[in-house]
Amino acid sequence: MLGYVRLATFNVLHGRPMRDGGQGDFPSDPAQPLADAVAALDADVLALQELDRHQDRTGKVDQALVAAQAMGATDWRFATAVTAAVTAAVTAGNGVRVYSAREAGGGEPAFGIALLTRRPVVDWRVKRLAPAPAALPMPMPVVGRPGLVVHHDHPRVVLAAVLEGRRGPFTVAATHLSFVPPWNAAELTAIRRWLGGLPRPHLVLGDLNLPGPVPRLVLGPGWRDLVRAPTYPAHRPRLQIDHVLAAGLTPAAVRGASGAAPVIPVSDHRPLLVELDL
Repeated sequence: MLGYVRLATFNVLHGRPMRDGGQGDFPSDPAQPLADAVAALDADVLALQELDRHQDRTGKVDQALVAAQAMGATDWRFATAVTAAVTAAVTAGNGVRVYSAREAGGGEPAFGIALLTRRPVVDWRVKRLAPAPAALPMPMPVVGRPGLVVHHDHPRVVLAAVLEGRRGPFTVAATHLSFVPPWNAAELTAIRRWLGGLPRPHLVLGDLNLPGPVPRLVLGPGWRDLVRAPTYPAHRPRLQIDHVLAAGLTPAAVRGASGAAPVIPVSDHRPLLVELDL
């Protein structure tokens, strides 16, 4: 019997340590903060956003592989949002490249998302989402340096895994949506349609850049937000922009009081955790 499944989502800010609400320095082993954070979550299924692959700023390590080893994942995928160095110009022409443990150590530098699991996988799916056509001024995330920076969007991607559950297969999708409204709401609607032919229940995990109840309202009837807790900014969270959403689950499937947004000394987001009877 598989029992409860512990799911988590975490925008890890490429494993960047945080100090006093601002970004700290990486230790001599830049992979260690991320490995420690992932191990602390002890998730069976984990969605990660803002992961690096072979980037100079994070010691050229494969962060999806680091995370997979830290949680003991039996299967995983990393999907690129941006290929080549993140300092290069972002263009709409980047295609999605998907890597697994078989490609660890190979491939060009990239930035993207990952979905990792300790549960048996029936099937993997991936979908590319075009970037928003407009830039958006956003507050600087560093404490003590107020101001706005104009950000251009980059291509987005959604990874889905059909997993074996005690009552049959279910589908988990991981994504990191655009920061540009209402483009991000349209992306979420596209994901709902894309999941339509895959086994239910459906779960969507990730940094959706949509606050509070908005994602549930966008997805429509039958969808529930399984964890309600502010996640951003991590040192003093005021907004929930990270979500675990589900369709096709009864309230009894959620383990009582299992939802949490723990304090982790990595990233400007807090992770979300929930345990489900699947």
